[in-house]
This record gives sequence, C-alpha cells and structure tokens, in this order.
Amino acid sequence: MRLAPSRAENRARSYACPTREAILKSNTVFTMSNFWEKLSKPFFALAPMADVTDASFRRIICKYGKPDIFWTEFVSADGLASPGREALKIDLIYTEGERPIVAQLFSAHPEKMREASKLCAELGFDGIDIKMGCPDRSIEKQGAGAAMMKNQKSAGDIIQAVKDGITDAGKNIPVSVKTRVGYNKVQIDEWIPFLLSQGLDALTIHARTRKEMSNVPARWEHVREVVEIRNKMGVKTKILGNGDVRNIAEARARVEETGCDGVMLGRAIFGNPWLFAEREPSIEEKLRVMCEHTKLYEELLGKYKNFAIMKKHYKAYVNGFDGAKELRVKLMECNNASEIKDIVDNFLAGL
Repeated sequence: MRLAPSRAENRARSYACPTREAILKSNTVFTMSNFWEKLSKPFFALAPMADVTDASFRRIICKYGKPDIFWTEFVSADGLASPGREALKIDLIYTEGERPIVAQLFSAHPEKMREASKLCAELGFDGIDIKMGCPDRSIEKQGAGAAMMKNQKSAGDIIQAVKDGITDAGKNIPVSVKTRVGYNKVQIDEWIPFLLSQGLDALTIHARTRKEMSNVPARWEHVREVVEIRNKMGVKTKILGNGDVRNIAEARARVEETGCDGVMLGRAIFGNPWLFAEREPSIEEKLRVMCEHTKLYEELLGKYKNFAIMKKHYKAYVNGFDGAKELRVKLMECNNASEIKDIVDNFLAGL
C-alpha cells in the first residue's frame, strides 16, 4: 500500500482543519454493502482506541499486517454535529486499502447521532459502530458510553438514530455496538437480549463490567453466554469477543472455546503492526517501521495533533532488547520525525 499522502490529503492539510469536501475527496465514497455477511469466520478486528488507531497507525498496520476489519478512533457525534466539527474530521480520514472500515461514534443525543451518522455514511464508511461500553468518565457524564447500559430506552433511541441517519444519506450500511457485560455487575440476561432485539449486524462484547475496568482478567465465559443467547433468540447478529487477547493464536483459541464469530484485539497492537500477520520482526525492522510511522503521523496529523501523542508508541516499539531503555530516553526528547530518524540511524549503526 502506498503510504505517501494522496493529493486530496495534501489539499486537506493546507487548511487549519480538513473540510467536509476535502474528506469526501480523500475517502473514496464506495461502500461494501453489508460486509459482515461476506467475512469468513473467524474474523479478527482492530479495536478503536483514542490517539492510537489514528489514520497514520492504521496505514502502517494495513501495510504490515491488515486485520479483517478496521475501526476508527471513537468520535463524538455531538462534536460532529456542532459548529466545531472541523476539528474532529481529521479522525475520519481513511484510505481505500483499509476497507472494510467502521466509524465508531458516541452520544446520548439521538438528533446529534442521526446527523453524525449521516455524515459518516456520506463519507463512505462501511459501517457505523456505537460505543456503549466506554468507562471514560467524561463520556459517561454525557450519558453516553458505558452509561448506556443503565438506560435501555436511551440506547434504543440512539441505535434507531444511527439507522435513520444512514437512511437520510441514502445508504444501507450495517450498524453495530461495542459494549461490556454489565455496569456494576454482570447484566447479560437483561442487557444482551435487549441489544440483540435491535436488529444489529454485529455486537462486540468486552468481557468485563464497567466497574472492573481492566483491573481483572477478561472473563470469556461471558462471551460464550452471549453467543448462547444469540443462538437461542435465532438472530443473525455476529458476535465478537474482546479482552486480554495477546495474539492471533489466542484469538483463535477464544473463538473455539466460546463459539463467537470473531475477536477484536486492542492493546496487543501497540508497537506491533505485524500482529495480524503473525510475524515477529527484527529489531532493525521494528525501529525502521517506527520511523516510518512517525513520518506518516507528522505528514497526516502534524498540523492537527501534538507530537507528544506519537511518543506513546515509542515505549511499545522500543523494548525487549539491549539498549532499549537508553534509546527510549533519547526518543522522548525529540520533537519531529527527522530527529527520530537520526537517533535510530545512530543506534542501528552501533549494533
């Protein structure tokens, strides 16, 4: 895949923030209908993570180990439906090579969700996912994210709003939800049947409650329970499990033991764009790709996001070999891609 930015992306970067028109030109508006029906099982997806799975990292992952499904970073539907929407549109840039790609949105306001979903459908996304399990307090205070598990009526209204927004755009793309097994306690018997009755194309289950955060091991027996409920209800919703999966071999094992259709992997991708390719790179390759990632981040996002965001990746790329700690210290003092490359070149020359 070509990593150099397209002409449309160069045009988008010439402004303070990309306009809707620039994004429409950058994103080829061609969707895959209901891609969920075409995927071979088991399938493996990249989790949406703020300031991690941005446009630059997704392109690197696409080049070195593409998953079966990409998710964007999660984006505020309220923000996309507001006068300040321009600042968020950078999170909606993607390339044709990333398909199928799903836009993930969150909101507690149906009218905002409808407008944002219409925009995402117009931008050519292959699906829209609703974030209903995020424990971020700032999102919960809005009544969104994990707070949805405490308000089924609101959750139902939001799901319908997404469907309405897609219809408004004249599209017919799938709708999915990512959630947890409960809020303060496991609520599978109440929460999951409700979601499965909403006509969702896919449902991703993070195998912990909101209260548990990531402080306890993911309990995959709950994913198996969700699959059993799905089967008993006779609906066709695809079930993805999520939580503590470190590699594709583990993902396959989870599918085997639970009967889920696929697995979503998140933290395992840090510093490892080869995750889905199941390949172990050399130290030099890892550092060279880190430089490539940094340059792409600077080119695509440098005008919109702080370089410090890129630095969170360095701890993951640079570990497990002699001199890694000292190299990380030097990298953390850098402020651009050129400085990063110089330090890596000097380090590799000394090996």
